[in-house]
Amino acid sequence: MFGSRALAIVAVSLIAVVGGLLLAWWQWTRYQSATGTLQNLGYVLQWPLFGVFPAFMFWRIHRGAERERALDEAPEQAAKPQSIDPRLTYVQNTNVADEDQELLAYNEYLASLADREQRHAG
Repeated sequence: MFGSRALAIVAVSLIAVVGGLLLAWWQWTRYQSATGTLQNLGYVLQWPLFGVFPAFMFWRIHRGAERERALDEAPEQAAKPQSIDPRLTYVQNTNVADEDQELLAYNEYLASLADREQRHAG
């Protein structure tokens, strides 16, 4: 299921979690000492977050890879032509004066971009 690279990432994530908890405990003992400050208490909350972050990133990367694999395994769904909502189809009014031909060409260009974006978005 996991390759050696994934196992190494899991090991580093576990070490980071344990290290973050140990550092939080150390800061808690510093906070409770006679020289402890609120900064030490802040570190008590901060170190576990630093420790959990690599595990969270591993989970996010793994989840993204699973989604990508699922998309690769189902190409027939992606190859189906998407139906275009007729309410979103742009129809250009071509009854314009001669001086507006440049504007008409620009609007046709924008309409083609909008149609292309709608086909790729679906």
